[in-house]
Amino acid sequence: MSTTPDAAARSTVLVVDDTPDNLSLMSGILKSGYRVKLANSGEKALTVARSDSPPDLILLDIMMPGMSGYEVCAQLKADAATRDIPVVFLTAMTASEDEQKGLDLGAVDYVTKPISPPVVLARVRNHLAMRRQALELEAWNRDLQQRVQQGVAEVERLGRLRRFFSPAVADLLLTDSAQDPLAPRRREIVVVFLDLRGYTAFTEAYGADVVMQVLGEFHAAMGELIMAFGGTLERFAGDGLMIFFNDPIEIPDPAGTAMAMCVKMQQRFVELQALWESRGYSLAMGIGLAKGQATIGGIGFEGRRDYGAIGRVTNLAARLCGEAKGGQILLSAEVAQASQAGIAVEAVAALTLKGFASPVQTYQVVPGG
Repeated sequence: MSTTPDAAARSTVLVVDDTPDNLSLMSGILKSGYRVKLANSGEKALTVARSDSPPDLILLDIMMPGMSGYEVCAQLKADAATRDIPVVFLTAMTASEDEQKGLDLGAVDYVTKPISPPVVLARVRNHLAMRRQALELEAWNRDLQQRVQQGVAEVERLGRLRRFFSPAVADLLLTDSAQDPLAPRRREIVVVFLDLRGYTAFTEAYGADVVMQVLGEFHAAMGELIMAFGGTLERFAGDGLMIFFNDPIEIPDPAGTAMAMCVKMQQRFVELQALWESRGYSLAMGIGLAKGQATIGGIGFEGRRDYGAIGRVTNLAARLCGEAKGGQILLSAEVAQASQAGIAVEAVAALTLKGFASPVQTYQVVPGG
């Protein structure tokens, strides 16, 4: 085997023939346009084809001692590493059955001797062009597949984000790939807890279908408002919901926004109450709001993580919600003092809450205010 020097950027053609004169002839025809490698046996041809620098095209004689060209072609096509290298038979065997056999083995062309140099060059040029096009198509398909996979991952990520955030917030987060909304962090937030009054008695009095229908109506109505006000839904807990504001996107007036949402929720709940009372159900809703620092991020384990907030502020909002009567919105002093929404509030008696050492100064949204 020998190699004629040529520009490395050119396509490489491997010529396989057991006759030195034929190798010399083909090298002379091809060397001005291609890098040429020569092999005088089928075994050497396979070694070159399986090397770290395989040829771009193989011109293969059929009648050779030891391994015939047919056997070489069969082995090339059986090997995943070499099966895509175009093989052109260059042979003195002119019978149509021989040509058919070569093509059936996977060769792309069959040229008989004596050869015409212009014809050989044209065949080589055409098959190399088709090979380049095939490689470009493969690369394009790989790129397309990668883009599809990235698109699917983005859709999955968007779906995951939409579990917790309003669509506008989820879309904004997706535009900043450097930010991971589930990474732990500290931030001041306003937390809203709300749940139903009379829910336990209701579930004991009615079957599962009725309970699930009522919960579906409740969640749909409240969820619409959560999305409209850009709240982050932390959890559903049966008849209760936890929402917070100012994370993952900071907003100018989280306290006022949360209060405005809660007022709309109680107004919307009046419509639900009328519907449910017509069916004989008696339910009301209490709401509690608190403002303060929390640790926020993904909570759980690999394969099952939820987005959550942990801290005194979440406990306070939950306790205020528990104290709120049907139709009432209770606020911590921090929420009442920070709100810029212009919603009327009034102080109520300080509340002794579980887990809090001192009575908590509390306000309420003025009913009808």
